Amino acid sequence: MARHTKTDIVDAAEYLFSQQGFTQTSMREITSRAQVNLASVNYHFGSKKNLIQAVFKRYFDQLMPEIEKCVSTQRDERGSEGVARLLYSLIPPMLKLNTLSANGTATFVKLLGRGYNETQGHLRRFIMNDYGQCIRALVSAIQACLPHVPEEELFWRMHFAMGSFVFSMASSQALTEIAESDFHKHVDIEAVIRHLVPFVAQGLSGNMPE
Repeated sequence: MARHTKTDIVDAAEYLFSQQGFTQTSMREITSRAQVNLASVNYHFGSKKNLIQAVFKRYFDQLMPEIEKCVSTQRDERGSEGVARLLYSLIPPMLKLNTLSANGTATFVKLLGRGYNETQGHLRRFIMNDYGQCIRALVSAIQACLPHVPEEELFWRMHFAMGSFVFSMASSQALTEIAESDFHKHVDIEAVIRHLVPFVAQGLSGNMPE
């Protein structure tokens, strides 16, 4: 029963956080959707911050080991081709998040965007403390593909690349509807990501401004 209650709370929080954001979602709304009392939330999680981290944890626990495998098998290839190959290899792990919940991939990225936009500092600490090794390995793999790009410049490029990714995934439903209406093509979230990869790879690896 306790495990079922805990899962219900995380499910309710995930839905509300992805739809409304972390700041705008109240604990009362979460308890109402999960059909539990506040004491149950406090018992299982202790605070709203811990609940937010628990929502991310079930996604990261599945995603990060898969990313580590992709990074460890990355070929020694430089330039935009190397970056694109690395990013393409991350698509299956991202799509696998759909096994955790309906539209899990889009929901996960939407949650990332919410956390980024709302400046949830505790999330960055949580992610780096628990999954920092994997993230640093991924960044190092990208740096290895782009040795000509200074570290500070790469920081900005990765920031903008993440913004493009989050925006595209958060609006993936609208993008698929536009593609259907304007070009008479049915696309799914995988197709959206595959369209995005070459754009991001070129943005990360482009020539330095003079």
